[in-house]
Amino acid sequence: MTEPSKVIHIRNVGHEISENDLLQLVHPFGGVTKLVMLRAKNQALIQMQDMASAVSMLQYYSNVQPSVRGRNVYIQFSSHQELTTVEQNIQARKGDQEAQPNRILLVSIHHMLYPITVEVLHQVFSPHGFVEKIVTFQKSAGFQALIQYQTRQSATSALNALQGRNIYDGCCQLDIQFSNLTELQVNYNNDRSRDFTNPSLPTEQKGRSSQSGYGDAGGMYGLQPHGSSTVPYQQMGNLAIAAAFAGGLPPGVSGTNDRSTLLVSNLDADRVDEDKLFNLFSLYGNIMRIKILHSKPDHALVQMGDGFQAELAVNFLKGAMLFGKRMEVNFSKYPNITPAPDTHDYTNSNLNRFNRNAAKNYRYCCSPTKMIHLSTLPQDITEEDIIRHLEEHGTILNTKLFEANGKKQALVQFESEEEAIEALVCKHATSIDGSIIRISFSQLHSI
Repeated sequence: MTEPSKVIHIRNVGHEISENDLLQLVHPFGGVTKLVMLRAKNQALIQMQDMASAVSMLQYYSNVQPSVRGRNVYIQFSSHQELTTVEQNIQARKGDQEAQPNRILLVSIHHMLYPITVEVLHQVFSPHGFVEKIVTFQKSAGFQALIQYQTRQSATSALNALQGRNIYDGCCQLDIQFSNLTELQVNYNNDRSRDFTNPSLPTEQKGRSSQSGYGDAGGMYGLQPHGSSTVPYQQMGNLAIAAAFAGGLPPGVSGTNDRSTLLVSNLDADRVDEDKLFNLFSLYGNIMRIKILHSKPDHALVQMGDGFQAELAVNFLKGAMLFGKRMEVNFSKYPNITPAPDTHDYTNSNLNRFNRNAAKNYRYCCSPTKMIHLSTLPQDITEEDIIRHLEEHGTILNTKLFEANGKKQALVQFESEEEAIEALVCKHATSIDGSIIRISFSQLHSI
């Protein structure tokens, strides 16, 4: 049996699983100081802040099967006692992948919010040596590229300097390893492939496309064509969708709906108002307007930001229990809600969740669960404070207060999904000691 270590080895980490997913899995047990994704082997190494945190996690998951995005993952102590430097992390990668230094690098790009072209990759990699050839392609692992340097030393320098770095702030993370190829074959010089030693190659064979640049998700959502200097605002949502669901849309979601207004019925007219509906439906997209129908006060219209967000809300909220009544959520015959004195307009609300980190919010879309996640909490908050704030909404089975990126967060497990929904709709965006808290559903099954 491997000796205890504060470095944890996680297996069966599918390419749909992000670093944030793994952090959410382990943060309840303590802080994380380093994380290395071994994409080629579907594995990861996570260094906890201390041995006690790692031991506590292994003890817990020895009795509970950990699952991330519906996939069972397997956790054990690593043979590494510490991940101290980038170079050591690379040696760990080499040990697992049996990679040999080579002048050709295989580059995988994760959390890809913006299209990546040959020009972008050349800008990133050419400072480390003369780049001879670049070929990009789409695989099940996501967007990848092969980059051939003139020398092996240049490739090694680039790997050491760029591994784990982001091309853009907060996204497009580089995961680099040595390729086992000896020479790249480039047939065309265009946005997807380039031979910098042979500028006379054609741009494309007429009537035939070469390699896909962004893959099916890009085609489905009409991404900005390569070569554009900027990405228009209306395209940002499409890019976030492609980045979040590169492994496939959630079951039941087609991605083709164009109706953005929903009819929500069978509501408790005495307890539901527009703000409570906003708190719930904003988990699945930005809210434009909400109107409760005076002629049918148990009915409401909810206008989402676009048809895809509306489809997510229908898929995940249809049949959910709110205040003892099972909600009906369907697409409305009305294309939008006309502004009126009795209509609540949320278009410019800073509480809309998808104005920032849209791809992250899409990844966490799920049906209501018994577990809620609280963030933006006061630094000096206690679990007792959290319980007092939420206990009127149901039986709280467990709580866990933890810190991530220097900020206090918490998990709260209720006895039922209905109680968790009520707590979310009533207490999201409320204040605790001057801090406006944010609440969402967690996909963790237990604490």
